[in-house]
Amino acid sequence: MHSEKQHLVLQHFEKFVSDHKKQFIDRVLDLRTRHITVVLEDIYQSQNSSAVIRTCECMGLQDIHIVEQRTKYKINPRVLKGANKWIDFYQYQRDHVNNTETCYSFLRQNGYRILVTDPSPDGTSVHDIDITKQKTALVFGNELRGVSPYGISHADEKIQIPMYGFTESLNISVSVAICLNSLIQKLHESNERYSLSELERNTIKLDWYRKIVRRSDLIEKEFLRTID
Repeated sequence: MHSEKQHLVLQHFEKFVSDHKKQFIDRVLDLRTRHITVVLEDIYQSQNSSAVIRTCECMGLQDIHIVEQRTKYKINPRVLKGANKWIDFYQYQRDHVNNTETCYSFLRQNGYRILVTDPSPDGTSVHDIDITKQKTALVFGNELRGVSPYGISHADEKIQIPMYGFTESLNISVSVAICLNSLIQKLHESNERYSLSELERNTIKLDWYRKIVRRSDLIEKEFLRTID
């Protein structure tokens, strides 16, 4: 949709949204970011992928990338609690191609460096990552096999979460929460411009308004008739 027309539609929808909800949405958008994103590669347990999505939304991420090479992405509504409504998903699920390669190519074209999580001791501690240098994608792999060999060898850097007990791995949703908590806090404490652009902000706000306004499709269709 053309930006001018988008702005008019957005203004029209504001008439149907309470002041409280508008203020709440604005507060969330103030802290929304695409500076950090998460990639899930072949997650097979729906409760895990759903918990990760919920964590990402809570932490203010706008985008999640889903790679489906061997495993179909599934969700668990009870775990999600509607978090998927507020996030943009990029899914890579084509047959007979390396979907991880496709995902990595897309991320690099959009200015991301790629950090792959791996429990091996030669990885950099997530707490030592400088998040301010460049937009960053964090890759998390399959619950049993971890990140694929291609995913590891073609990443820019391996990172790991320091652990001090006998157990060598964490549940994926816990790993995502620890990594994002550390990096998002650093981002907010820095002077890095991590917020959305005005165009991104308005596009997302309009999408959210469409989801919370009853019969939004009919309201928008009728309004567009008056301005076309």
